[in-house]
Amino acid sequence: MSSFQRSQLKHDAAPWIRWLARFGYAAKGVVYCSLGILAVQAALNTGGETTGSSGALDAIASQPFGQALLLLIGIGLIGYVLWRLVQAFADPEHDSNDWSDIVRRLSYFFSGIAYGSLALTALRLALGSSSDSGQSNSQETFAATLLQQPMGRWFVGAAGALVIGIAFYYFYRAFKAKFRKRLRLYDLSQSARQNLIRLCQFGITARGVVFAIVGGYLIKAAKSANADQARSTEGALEAIEQSSTMGQWLLLLVAVGLVAYGIYMLVQARYRKIGVLS
Repeated sequence: MSSFQRSQLKHDAAPWIRWLARFGYAAKGVVYCSLGILAVQAALNTGGETTGSSGALDAIASQPFGQALLLLIGIGLIGYVLWRLVQAFADPEHDSNDWSDIVRRLSYFFSGIAYGSLALTALRLALGSSSDSGQSNSQETFAATLLQQPMGRWFVGAAGALVIGIAFYYFYRAFKAKFRKRLRLYDLSQSARQNLIRLCQFGITARGVVFAIVGGYLIKAAKSANADQARSTEGALEAIEQSSTMGQWLLLLVAVGLVAYGIYMLVQARYRKIGVLS
């Protein structure tokens, strides 16, 4: 694609990708807030459960007007998927062509694929169908499939290392807080901006912790050649709770962090600069 075509695509796409992206970020934020709240309730023994994104959708479905909300979430997640694909193929917010550009585009693409599955789950629930209860053991299924292939243990181990790498990227993002450059927070006071940025950093860190645990269990599955060792978000939260005598409090900390990550997504929906390069 020529530089002229690339620039034209950015110009033409900007009006509608803003709407898609904001709706998508909001839907993702609602899912993570729900997931985190359920984990907070589990940690405090006030109901709730440690679950993944699919479990959070099930919980939303059981609420009054839950199916209507799920319909909006499903549509919003489709918007998020389309926004990720726009980022993967057009990358309207960056103007580079080095190796980091390729890595970034691939991450956008695989993120879009993952949330496409979640969007379909939300829509199925909204239409009255049961969810695929396979979300909770998705990592186990993934590991089992790879372990059946030649050099499967190496592939599972590599996947675990990649997930841990993503976790450290989240830690880096939280520490550097470069995301604030893409947020229009000019109408907030300085103290409100600082508190909001800290809350976002906390949320990104919590998500990194979950990724690190998921990656660690994938490596454990590779070493033992046992797919049962692999864990998804639900399993990671359960592992935190069972990790020590302080596990309940650690779970509470991470659960509050996941709520904060959901709020970070809602902040993206409201304040993010979306579209073309400025």
